[in-house]
Amino acid sequence: MSDTAATTTTLSPEEKLALIKRNLQEVLGEEELKKTLAERDISLYWGTAPTGKPHVGYFVPMSKIADYLKAGCHVTILLADIHAFLDNLKAPIELVKARTKYYEHVVKGMLSSIGVPLDKLKFIVGSSYELTPEFSMDNYRLASIVTEHDAKKAGAEVVKQVDSPLLSGLLYPGMQALDEEYLKVDAQFGGVDQRKIFTFAEKYLPQLGYKKRIHLMNPMVPGLQGTKMSSSDPDSKIDLLDGEKAVLKKLKKAFCEEGNIENNGVLSFAKFVLFPVSSLRDGKAEFVIKRPEQYGGNTTYTSFEDLERDFAEKKVHPGDLKNSVAAALNALLEPVRKHFESPEMQQLLLEAYPPPQAKPKVVKQKKKHNKRPEDAAAPKAEAEQKLAEERPAEVSA
Repeated sequence: MSDTAATTTTLSPEEKLALIKRNLQEVLGEEELKKTLAERDISLYWGTAPTGKPHVGYFVPMSKIADYLKAGCHVTILLADIHAFLDNLKAPIELVKARTKYYEHVVKGMLSSIGVPLDKLKFIVGSSYELTPEFSMDNYRLASIVTEHDAKKAGAEVVKQVDSPLLSGLLYPGMQALDEEYLKVDAQFGGVDQRKIFTFAEKYLPQLGYKKRIHLMNPMVPGLQGTKMSSSDPDSKIDLLDGEKAVLKKLKKAFCEEGNIENNGVLSFAKFVLFPVSSLRDGKAEFVIKRPEQYGGNTTYTSFEDLERDFAEKKVHPGDLKNSVAAALNALLEPVRKHFESPEMQQLLLEAYPPPQAKPKVVKQKKKHNKRPEDAAAPKAEAEQKLAEERPAEVSA
């Protein structure tokens, strides 16, 4: 029996609930969750649409997946390839297949780096069931009762918003709601930005004769500039394959004002990733602020609250926090980087995210300004006159 399995059997329903809720921002259906845990372990899924390159913010849901497994949950990871295509062409259909494979390798690499046993997880690609006649018919059934207003509102925080929205973006929330039924889970886990889709599912699934599910939401971790960490904003994120120097360089440029604990992406990463991961790997939460002896020497923190308090009281300098987070993050990323060093993985990366084609250089021609015929002829006449004056006179025979 594995350590995870052995731990799970000794946990009470209350202890499992505490693990499931740890660091979550909100739970919809908590009473149903308690009731189910009193009878059996729950099943849940987390979905990700393979669009832009995954960044270090993905460690937040990965650390929660580790919590769920420790609590005895049956976890499915959905690689939502159809959703990626539907989201305003964030991922062109010809690239979706390669990106789906890339995401699977990345997610497995991240989970392995934090010590999560992959044999406890189930991976499934959305198109394996979303293109079946049964799912399609349910999608049509849903379309017959969902208003345009509700569909647009549900996807407002997730689907890319444009001036002239495509019909595909309106289909996205309904398909995500149906995923809950077709994956046969008790709960869906996602970021708090998914809340409108979750409440949409709670409203419409019962109208199709399906049960309302539990919804678990983790907070959105601020990016490096204090805003949401996004794949489309290079200044807000650290890529999973960034080298050690690139990680340190990006963190040094991150917003981390001395004493300010609001919208602090560096501090938030310590809270939602480094402390939970340390607890899972080593059995106890631990984070070390590394600094020279002349500035107080190294300090080991066993709770995030203590670190946050000391930072707020300016006992921890932003530079020392950034350097320490960089060191811990690079340790997490190293196994992922190693996995992608092989020629096979490099080729997959190239297929999933081909470099943009260089645009041909346009040679600008000098504009010929409009001139009157007499103005255009004048310089020519002057040149001919000058040439005639310089020509030697002809000598007659």
